[in-house]
Amino acid sequence: MASAHSDSRRQDRPGAALSLKILVAGGFGVGKTTLVGAVSEIRPLRTEERLTEAGRPVDDLAGVEGKTTTTVAMDFGRITIRDGLSLYLFGTPGQDRFWFLWDELAQGALGALVLADTRRLQDSFPAVDYFERRSIPFVVAVNCFDGYHRYPADEVTGALDLDPGTPVVLCDARDPGSAKEVLVALVEHAGRRYGEAIEANAR
Repeated sequence: MASAHSDSRRQDRPGAALSLKILVAGGFGVGKTTLVGAVSEIRPLRTEERLTEAGRPVDDLAGVEGKTTTTVAMDFGRITIRDGLSLYLFGTPGQDRFWFLWDELAQGALGALVLADTRRLQDSFPAVDYFERRSIPFVVAVNCFDGYHRYPADEVTGALDLDPGTPVVLCDARDPGSAKEVLVALVEHAGRRYGEAIEANAR
């Protein structure tokens, strides 16, 4: 996993293999573990624990009543986008009490995928605020699982008060093809953002 940190924004030479570190973030129960597991070409590393009665006062299960486990550290997976380009995926924990881990996970990240549930859009605010404050490029992916409410992208943009130019896309976290598409969209968005920053600094 060390190469995910050291190579996340660097390509040693033309044609060299490039590994990019991507965060998969969002609220509790939004589908982060599902997406990493669906798209990873290796057996994903998971740090899930069963929900307990003691956690009921702080774990809001509205809309995800069937959820029985939660990520307590991170999920980890890997996907090859094309020959010579791989993504290392780090799924962040969604509950407030585990957010102290985010700073460590964010080190060296190219960008982030913020999963959103339109039934619980307010749960996306902490992730959106986190990445905006740190100028980490991110894409908001509305998870279209059973029961989600369809809203136009501009309404999601307004509801989350996103910065101009932040992409909002639809995905199904259970579908490997859909998950790969949004990851490609994130890489392209992050590439544009970093390219613009380099041009601005060169002026």
